Amino acid sequence: MKRIMYTIAIILTFKTGYGQTILTEGDIAITGVNLDDNDQFSFVLLKDITAGTEIHFADTGWNIFGEFEGYNAVTGEVSEGVITWSATTDLLCGAVVVIEKVGASNTLIVSSGTASVTDNGFGLSKVGDQVIAFQGSTDEPTFLYAVHLGNTTGWTDATNTNSSAVPAGLTEGVNAIYIGSLDNQVYNCAVSVGRTEILASVANTTNWSGSSSVRQSLGTCMYTCNTLGSCSETVTYNGTWSNGKGPDLTSEVIIAANYDTSGGNEFSACSLTVNEDVTLTIGENSYVEVENNVEVNGTLTVLSSGNFVQNSANGLFTLNGSASVVKHTPAKAKWYYYTYWSSPVVSETIEEAFPNTPESRRFYFDAAGYLDANNDGVEDNGTAWRIAAGTMTPGTGYIATESTFHLSGATGTANFEGQFNTGDITTNIVHNAANVGGSWNLIGNPYPSAIDFIAFQQANASVIDGVAYFWSQASPPEKTNPGTAVYNFNTNDYATFTVGSGGAAGTSGVTPTKYVPSAQSFFVVGLANDHATFTNAMRMADGISNSQFFKNSHTKRKVEKLDNKLWVNLTSDNGVFNQVLVAYVNGATNTDDGLYFDAPKLIVNEAAILYSKIENSNKSFMIQGRAANSLEEDNEAVKLGFKTNIEVATLYKLSLADIQGEFLTNSRIYLKDNLLHKIHDLSGSDYTFTSEVGEFNDRFEITYKNTLLSTPNNFESSKSLKIISLEDDSVQFSVSNNLEITSIEIYDVFGRSLCKFKGKRNVETFRLSNLRTSVFVAKVELSNGIVIHKKALK
Repeated sequence: MKRIMYTIAIILTFKTGYGQTILTEGDIAITGVNLDDNDQFSFVLLKDITAGTEIHFADTGWNIFGEFEGYNAVTGEVSEGVITWSATTDLLCGAVVVIEKVGASNTLIVSSGTASVTDNGFGLSKVGDQVIAFQGSTDEPTFLYAVHLGNTTGWTDATNTNSSAVPAGLTEGVNAIYIGSLDNQVYNCAVSVGRTEILASVANTTNWSGSSSVRQSLGTCMYTCNTLGSCSETVTYNGTWSNGKGPDLTSEVIIAANYDTSGGNEFSACSLTVNEDVTLTIGENSYVEVENNVEVNGTLTVLSSGNFVQNSANGLFTLNGSASVVKHTPAKAKWYYYTYWSSPVVSETIEEAFPNTPESRRFYFDAAGYLDANNDGVEDNGTAWRIAAGTMTPGTGYIATESTFHLSGATGTANFEGQFNTGDITTNIVHNAANVGGSWNLIGNPYPSAIDFIAFQQANASVIDGVAYFWSQASPPEKTNPGTAVYNFNTNDYATFTVGSGGAAGTSGVTPTKYVPSAQSFFVVGLANDHATFTNAMRMADGISNSQFFKNSHTKRKVEKLDNKLWVNLTSDNGVFNQVLVAYVNGATNTDDGLYFDAPKLIVNEAAILYSKIENSNKSFMIQGRAANSLEEDNEAVKLGFKTNIEVATLYKLSLADIQGEFLTNSRIYLKDNLLHKIHDLSGSDYTFTSEVGEFNDRFEITYKNTLLSTPNNFESSKSLKIISLEDDSVQFSVSNNLEITSIEIYDVFGRSLCKFKGKRNVETFRLSNLRTSVFVAKVELSNGIVIHKKALK
């Protein structure tokens, strides 16, 4: 540093400017310094300021006599330089400013506002220096923040240009920080939310990193000073909203009268208080979303398909009144049908949640004790299912039946009472390589809202595989089902969801989506002995995600801009139900991609099952993901296998349960029966067949063209042919101007020829009045010899 005397005393008095924001200690924090050229430092505002606000930065030390080293009371000069920064616009708390001095000149580069060197002496030394921020004048400064670095002495006294005592009014380790001997250092953004929290984190020197030879990148952190629970306005409900429009995520909400979110009355809040003697009800298919803290002095009730969400991981849920989550199961045929549960509240007990369930019918799954070494679907030790009692652990799965007095066809109810779970919640995951069919773990949604399973799996991808199994019981236990008991449940009752391909229904016929409802547990496959973490970021603040399952409509709905997927059902006249999913999705291949895309059929002794096959795999798949561009292949086909043990005469039926995606909703889907040498338009009607007992892996195929109409030129140049329906059953056929249509032959979807026409122009119009269905196939021969086959609608 240089000691240069200055004669312009008026510049160095730094009188407070008109209209600027007056700051005090801790209203800024210095977040980085580079002593290596070019000199550079950064700071963050911890208070809103107005345009014109000035802050001064000195590298001159403060001595134990209570003044800047070398201060001249006559001239107002100090022994070294000062930079004055000025805000040119209003700035919010959290704004970051970086100031860089270019070489030995007075030139400054500033990220926001303006800055000037009030003398020629500001220069940071590589053998140690300080940056001291203050407002006011050099003779009466108000210190805001200070850092010292670059040597091992720390705060001492200003005995030379490289040292300083702690400036007056600042506190060592709080807002006067010695950050170590390295020349270039920067705060690592460990905490960036909340004024107090930021200030404390910057003061923690373990949150700084640096080098004596490499300059650090400054100003990369993004800060917000909205401390947890601070909100911009207060909105009260006392029969009507006090602001006339209702709250949002910036509002402190006070519920002072009974409120029900049903019927579109959902709301979001920055914080939420439910007053004493007041009830807030989160109705079916509705939600409340709270950014930060919740305090319940009255009553908070979340109904079965309602969502209650807290966003901040640090948000508190304070319960001085009562809170509950009321869940209803689907209708149960028998009292001994199980439901898979997880507690959404703190310290709930098995006995309180399921008071009427026999003690012998409440279980948890001991993943560490599970072993199925030969993958026969039967637990080798018979000890994994253990009687559950006492407190329910958040994130852990449990199963329970109803009371023995449960009426057939009635729904079940569980009432979870207590403080709601929120924030990060971990659950243990077990992996055992001896389980060749996968290490099963029963875990559960710990929140009073639905969660996104895809988000959960992707956040824990090193710990759990990309598949979830949801129990939806629809069949009674049987002696013939695999298991260690006399009567065992049917594992085909599990619905399955894969992250990459989607979901397929179990015996219940309902298809799961990516949403896991509140209080529901499910099986995952463990990849490592570790823990999986649920977070608030996975929770759903909407009115649709918390239904028990996505109900399959059994209609061929057309959905735009979605992956191409089709679901095929197998049913029979004596109660069989199976479903398979074929999904054309990015990332999948036409080989076995693992559980993320391809989920095998669980080991079952079902009377009859349907599955798909993948080349070079001996597995039978419930869900198969295929490369999205496979649909561009002319010979694309998916093999469907069928197995039956039913010896009595049975009529089986294959049907399209659902389709989505642009290609599939605009194409015919054909079922090829290789045994009977038939091709059936599955888009138009279901396919009924009979079968002897046996396993038939090659009997059926899904294709997207009727090969009975195929020729070597089939579908070539089909884009050049346009078919447009006109009035009076007329249809126009057209090709490019340099070609002519020489003949047209019309077929129905069964490959039967209906009529023929001759042509000699590039545009021809004919009446197709004898068509019985709206779908037809046109075989068009062109003047260049090309024959085009194209499906169309009249």
